[in-house]
Amino acid sequence: MKMTHFIVSLLAGLLAAGSAQATSLYVGQAKAGAVCAQCHGIRMPSADAPFPPLGGRDPEYLKTAIKQYRDKTRKSDIMNAIAGSLTDAEINDIAAYYGSVKP
Repeated sequence: MKMTHFIVSLLAGLLAAGSAQATSLYVGQAKAGAVCAQCHGIRMPSADAPFPPLGGRDPEYLKTAIKQYRDKTRKSDIMNAIAGSLTDAEINDIAAYYGSVKP
């Protein structure tokens, strides 16, 4: 009886966790590599671009900044266009990934 209760509790927990929006460093890494790294690089900015590196930045700061670019409350033609296509989940993944990278 205890094992059945454990399995039911485990399945309920997994279902609840699956429905929550989880951050994925792998998704963030792929998105950052495809979108952000061309200008910002991963650990260092691209050689020809005068943009700041994002590796090691505070994820909460990055989320706020990207959302401000997306909502156009922070102005940059390039960033407004790029961030405008990102979902909240993608922003969370990108911010978590860059926050995990050592500069």
